[in-house]
Amino acid sequence: MSKSGAPSHFFRSLWDFFASIRLTVVLLLTLAATSIVGTVIPQNESPEVYARHYGETLFRLMDFLGLFDMYHSWWFQLLMVLLTLNIVVCSINRLSATWKIIFARSPGFAGSRFRKASNRVEFTASRSPEQLRELFEPMLQRRYRRTDSETTDGSLFLFAEKGRWTRLGVYIVHFSVILLLLGGLVGSFIGFEGYVNIPEGASQDTIRLRNTNQPLKLPFAIRCDDFSVRFYETGAPDEFRSRLTLLKEGRPVLQRDIVVNDPLRFEGINIFQSSYGNMRPREVVLSFTSTESGMTYTRKATVGTPVDIPEGLGQFVVERFHNRYQFMGMMDLGSTFLGTLTPSGGEPVEVALPLQHPDFDKMIVKRGIRKSDVIIAITDFEPHYYTGLQVNSDPGVWLVYAGFLVMIIGCFIAFYMSHQRVGVELVARGGGTQVTVSGMSNKNKMGMNRSVERLAGHLSRRVGTEKIG
Repeated sequence: MSKSGAPSHFFRSLWDFFASIRLTVVLLLTLAATSIVGTVIPQNESPEVYARHYGETLFRLMDFLGLFDMYHSWWFQLLMVLLTLNIVVCSINRLSATWKIIFARSPGFAGSRFRKASNRVEFTASRSPEQLRELFEPMLQRRYRRTDSETTDGSLFLFAEKGRWTRLGVYIVHFSVILLLLGGLVGSFIGFEGYVNIPEGASQDTIRLRNTNQPLKLPFAIRCDDFSVRFYETGAPDEFRSRLTLLKEGRPVLQRDIVVNDPLRFEGINIFQSSYGNMRPREVVLSFTSTESGMTYTRKATVGTPVDIPEGLGQFVVERFHNRYQFMGMMDLGSTFLGTLTPSGGEPVEVALPLQHPDFDKMIVKRGIRKSDVIIAITDFEPHYYTGLQVNSDPGVWLVYAGFLVMIIGCFIAFYMSHQRVGVELVARGGGTQVTVSGMSNKNKMGMNRSVERLAGHLSRRVGTEKIG
């Protein structure tokens, strides 16, 4: 007997655990506290940033706990699963009683309950209860979904109700929360977010995931046909735009320009314009100015190819390119070529040629930072960029949108609609009838009072009675 009852007792206890309101409060407070942690600790930064900020030991502990990508951590997902189960079980546990009220075929109106109602309006009519019944019933049927009547000793009761289904409003809200949680879980388990840098003219079908830096192959390739950037007068970028072509099995399927906040969407995957950078220009035009003669000479140059400087001033070779270059460890020159100047009979010296500051070497020579008989500058170059794209997919986003829509509907029903029941008691008094109108509502008692008063006013005017008490 005890063995057969053990599983039943276990499942009953498990059900009661998930049906607990206390569990709901604990889970909500825990999620709120962890969300604060997720706000305080920047999410999805590089490991180097975290290690530098928190130190190696604390970094390893926080990384193990998933605090740097908290919303994808196993324990945060577990909290969301527990809250979803808690809401489902609580709703089922309390739905049975509500279900009986909503779908009862014979709700069984009790006149005694209406006699005890606080919102009562009385008036007298000169007609008999049966005559009033013939007048009042059509009016109640127009205003309410269901009507009924009951004859008791000395009185005739007319009943009416509407809005039984509005008792489901709170469960609609519960369902919306479940949709929101499921949307978050689906996005957390199945969705992804990554990034990719694609040079102009190149294509790429693999991205790097933001939280793990692992490669992920896309179901299509992204080709950057062209990239353009427009600058303010200050030199800050005003707008950068990528012309992208999506390829499936080598064939173009979609082509579109994207800018910041105007992504390209295809097969549930979103492609955002995130950043850009300079690639090494294919060819540059150098100017060499002799400090002795004042003459300026221009020469085309490519990386690794030495260029002879006129007037026997030596030789210069462009060696490498940096997207960002710190001059003497202090000044950020941005995109910069570094080359080596070998004066005739002198020692080689490194020369920095920033693309955005063509007079930089002239300033260096004039201030004596570099002693030289020649000033070098880049006078022209063909820009060559790469586009930085953020690529993500969140299959649960439509569940989240649906959850918000359902929540708005549920809140409107829960707060602005109610299950209303009214009773009209007709009692013969002398040659007429005393009419008592009362009502009950599961919420919004003040609104029910106004409904009773309006109904009593309509009924009294129907029989030509003006005095209402």
